[in-house]
Amino acid sequence: IQVVEVPNVSWDDIGGLENVKRELQETVQYPVEHPEKFEKFGMSPSKGVLFYGPPGCGKTLLAKAIANECQANFISIKGPELLTMWFGESEANVREIFDKARGSAPCVLFFDELDSIATQRGSSSGDAGGAADRVLNQLLTEMDGMSAKKTVFIIGATNRPDIIDPALLRPGRLDQLIYIPLPDEDSRHNIFKAALRKSPIAKDVDIKALAKYTQGFSGADITEIC
Repeated sequence: IQVVEVPNVSWDDIGGLENVKRELQETVQYPVEHPEKFEKFGMSPSKGVLFYGPPGCGKTLLAKAIANECQANFISIKGPELLTMWFGESEANVREIFDKARGSAPCVLFFDELDSIATQRGSSSGDAGGAADRVLNQLLTEMDGMSAKKTVFIIGATNRPDIIDPALLRPGRLDQLIYIPLPDEDSRHNIFKAALRKSPIAKDVDIKALAKYTQGFSGADITEIC
């Protein structure tokens, strides 16, 4: 059962990624907060984005933060959780999640590990592959049936954008791709600051030096150190 939550993650909890935050504000926050402006100028806002990049770089945190900034509800689902061995049940799971999101609008619907259910159709083998194809078809149907009146924004996350079915990335679906990279030195510095902001720190701890010597670390790696 998917829980509808109201996230308490804010932009301040996420170190770095300033460009990504700005892009999310323009793509998600403005349309949710000012739908009448988009309507007035005949613009149709994006319905969804795909986060891609290495694991542990803050995709889930970003999705929660944008929901919080928009004062929207948040539903998170991992792709593999949708797949069941019973015929027809996986598609029913997808319908149920979208029904719940519409009932909780404004809502951000976050699909993690999207590549487990959205690989190019016909590429998976065995019956589990058939189930994944049916789930993807249901997902596309639900996205296309989303009325503009219901403010539901969909975010997918994957470490493997190369195997995602192109149909999912067409206009009106997850038509914005946002790369979430490994943090650079400035971003690592900000992640250390964000992770340690509620902890007492010894005077001889040099956060700048920590940021310098953690090249190649993901945000999750840095949070683990703290």
